[in-house]
Amino acid sequence: MTQTSIFWVDSSDRASACGMELDAVADGGPATAAEATPTGVVRVEKVRGRSAVTRCFAKYPLKIIVPSKVGPASSGAVWLYVLTYGGGIVSGDKISCAVTVGDGCTAAMTTQASTKATVGKDALLAVIPDPVTCFSTARYYQKQVFHVSGDSNLVIVDWFTSGRYESGEKWDFNSYKSVNHILLEEYQPLFIDSVLLEQGSDCTIAERMQEYNVVAMVVLLGPKLKHIQDQMQDEVKNMMSVQLRPPTSGGGRYAARPQAVQPQSPPLVASCSPFGRTGTGMVARIVAVSTESVYTFLRHHLAAVEPFLGVAPYSSS
Repeated sequence: MTQTSIFWVDSSDRASACGMELDAVADGGPATAAEATPTGVVRVEKVRGRSAVTRCFAKYPLKIIVPSKVGPASSGAVWLYVLTYGGGIVSGDKISCAVTVGDGCTAAMTTQASTKATVGKDALLAVIPDPVTCFSTARYYQKQVFHVSGDSNLVIVDWFTSGRYESGEKWDFNSYKSVNHILLEEYQPLFIDSVLLEQGSDCTIAERMQEYNVVAMVVLLGPKLKHIQDQMQDEVKNMMSVQLRPPTSGGGRYAARPQAVQPQSPPLVASCSPFGRTGTGMVARIVAVSTESVYTFLRHHLAAVEPFLGVAPYSSS
């Protein structure tokens, strides 16, 4: 699988991803040029029966860290940490990262980014970043494109927060756009998704989002992850049926009519939907009041990926 991550930067914009501060422009105009000249390239192939990085290149302001070991050696997964010098992206930066995961290989990437990717047969790529947090007046854009085969396996977590809401910045950025495409052979669309939030003259983002501060999407694709898909769908369905069930009053049919109670919004709302002709993929969508509640959701529902990656996603978050 090949993955290319691209950021467009504006001097007035600030955002944060994976603990880094970054600036980004949400108008997608420079995409073609950025994709043509990636600032980072990684290739993962089988070497002596194990997944190994056979090519790794990065130029300023990007740097790619490949730890020698994450988790038990038996997992055989390669972990990629994509960072920037100085802990952030500055005005004018254009960043793209192309990652190829060869047949039968396993890799995890922990950085949020615009991405173009190609996944090999029986390969697994997990894109499991921390959330993007846009600063006040920021404009952010990212695009991820994943090319997969019929038996490729893919985990995508794509999420963002309202900003530094604990400091009073809540949905105060100008715009946020995230696009995700999963394509089969010959560019046949399998999954197309786009999220766009921008300030409007009639209604602000904060007014539309009300008390919620986090929006997340989780995509699971491939035969290796089918049992995780099924378990997540069942648990989310049960969780929401309990949360959204109207309160009942005791006393039987002759009890006094209860006073009308203003319903409270659940602190976390989630839904799951299958996609693909044979249901080989599943997308979960989450909105929540707090970032920690989404971390808890991800830790729980992605814990079963640990045997493939060697470490459970977000286990240290």
